[in-house]
Amino acid sequence: MSYNNILVEIIDKVAKVIINRPKKLNALNKETIAELHTAFAELEADKTIRAIILTGSGDKAFVAGADISEFADFDVSEGAKLAKQGQELLFDFIENLSTPVIAAVNGFALGGGLELAMASHFRVASDNAKMGLPEVSLGVIPGYGGTQRLPQLVGKGKAMEMIMTAGMITAEDAQNSGLVNHVVQQEELISLCEKLAKKISYNSGTAISAAIKAVNANFKDGVNGFGVEIEQFGNCFGTEDFEEGTTAFLEKRKADF
Repeated sequence: MSYNNILVEIIDKVAKVIINRPKKLNALNKETIAELHTAFAELEADKTIRAIILTGSGDKAFVAGADISEFADFDVSEGAKLAKQGQELLFDFIENLSTPVIAAVNGFALGGGLELAMASHFRVASDNAKMGLPEVSLGVIPGYGGTQRLPQLVGKGKAMEMIMTAGMITAEDAQNSGLVNHVVQQEELISLCEKLAKKISYNSGTAISAAIKAVNANFKDGVNGFGVEIEQFGNCFGTEDFEEGTTAFLEKRKADF
């Protein structure tokens, strides 16, 4: 499928989704959010895809924020609808995707851009990346999950400081805070993400999907994460991957998932 604002590349078992609005520093608008949802849904349905790398085009920005011109004149109900639809259509959708998503943060990740990176399963940043949630400087708060996911990743105090000051942090600070897993030079960013994606692709896709469900359960109100883990652990025993994995181990060979 062709898109206006994103590019999708597939090599072997790894897909790369590139937000391609370089003149707008890859800012998110409604059309881009809808296209990203469609692309991720299609990749999720393709069981040959074992991992997805999400990044921005160019060398300046992952996503420099949301397209403010689209909602500057919204009222209360329209603002709430914007946040609800965005969370359901894209940010929550990515977080709960059974295919792992690695955010390759290749520059500015601000506002909705940082929220998009945080919705991914983990993050790798280039050393020139800058991250922040500047929404309060516009008289609004993060609306695509930022007030929830940032404290989960960096702790309440650090998240409060970042949100209330509307400031940016460096890639190094982001790594020290637990916001990103790795920091590398920009020219090495995609190759490292591809290496990590390849490692993921060697393992059981059904087990990884179960692990994502179990880990996410710990962060959902009213859900017993340990109970979800027990359920998902048990479900694994009924899969072909479990049979192949255990058989390969006993036969002292690599599993072929």
